Amino acid sequence: MPFIDHLDHLVLTCIDIEATKRFYTHVMQMQLQTFGEGRYALRFGNQKINLHERGHEFEPKAHLPVPGALDLCFIAGVPLDDVVAHLKQCEWPILEGPVERTGATQKILSVYVRDPDLNLIEISELMG
Repeated sequence: MPFIDHLDHLVLTCIDIEATKRFYTHVMQMQLQTFGEGRYALRFGNQKINLHERGHEFEPKAHLPVPGALDLCFIAGVPLDDVVAHLKQCEWPILEGPVERTGATQKILSVYVRDPDLNLIEISELMG
């Protein structure tokens, strides 16, 4: 068995934590979780994204935590057409897509958006 099994969480550094919470809970439909002393996480499936606000990061932290430096790909639990309809309902602009890409385990169909910090967010459907 490999040493690493799966990703538990990652940390997202943001400029405006309220705007980030709104985007990931409303547009991306993740669940907001609070933990520790005033900390926030965004849950989806068996993973989560912990939030750090720039200038108020929790220790230990990345060597150079900066907003807008991530490129994340999420696999949707619904058809990509439903994702596109939801993004349009939220009036959230789609940068590109749907386009075919190569995912970690198989081909995927993806759309791209940016979060409030301009991180690139890819939302994909597995192609079967």
